[in-house]
Amino acid sequence: MRPFAHFAPGSLDEAVEIFRREGEGGRPLAGGTDLVVQLKEGGHKFPYPRYLVSLRRLPELRALEWRDGQGLLLGAGLTMAEVARAEAVRGRYSALADGAGLVGSLQTMNMATVGGNVCNAAPSADTAPPLLALEASARIVGPEGERLVPLEEFWLGPGQTALRHGEVLVEFLLPPPMPRSASIYRRHTPRQQMDIAVVGVAVAVALDEAGRTLRKVRIALGAVAPTPVRARRAEAALEGQAPTDEAIARAAALAREEARPISDLRGSASFRRHLVGVMTERLLREAIERARRG
Repeated sequence: MRPFAHFAPGSLDEAVEIFRREGEGGRPLAGGTDLVVQLKEGGHKFPYPRYLVSLRRLPELRALEWRDGQGLLLGAGLTMAEVARAEAVRGRYSALADGAGLVGSLQTMNMATVGGNVCNAAPSADTAPPLLALEASARIVGPEGERLVPLEEFWLGPGQTALRHGEVLVEFLLPPPMPRSASIYRRHTPRQQMDIAVVGVAVAVALDEAGRTLRKVRIALGAVAPTPVRARRAEAALEGQAPTDEAIARAAALAREEARPISDLRGSASFRRHLVGVMTERLLREAIERARRG
């Protein structure tokens, strides 16, 4: 590992000031489970940093607050273990609890942060499809002020995000779930633990009061495109429709068409498309049944 300077600010303002003062060549450091590994390997995925700014002592990144009418504020500095066991997440945003509970080992879950998982911008990140399906936005603070970015616009490509120099991802805003709704995330991996998703699928659905029609459908796919993506044609095919077997199968087929996977050591493109269809159909059925039970 090559040398670099390390800063450990105690507030968000101090962190932003360090980035402003030190200039280009810096990177934020959260849990370090991705970044430190990449530094040890030579930092080939990004320019090797001249300095790191630790985010671990910033209280502004530790929010976990439910606000009536607004939804959930989820701090980017919360660890995967904290997100996976948080009652506010498990009860209202179960897809996110599913994803956070799958990231690495228990040791990794106690260090890795949800913000780091998102900022690493890996197409296979396990919290990315759930946050997309739950329509999260990212609150970003930097030298030029504050901005709110829908998560769908946050990823620009593998390892690339909308963050500008000196900006820090502070928290996620998740809108309140609709009545009679449910969400689920699942992934396919060769091993049950300590593996990377070959395909990840998150589904969020909301039924009408009678439970007969789908008011809202969100389907998000991971590891089948350069960034996590929504399957918008599949969503549109189901919204306003009765959740019949034929309608669900049609939506799953559309999701399969919308995937743009590559072939690599972990699976061929055709295998990944097949998985998208199978997993989308299964998760839609499961989520609809959960929403009916309330």
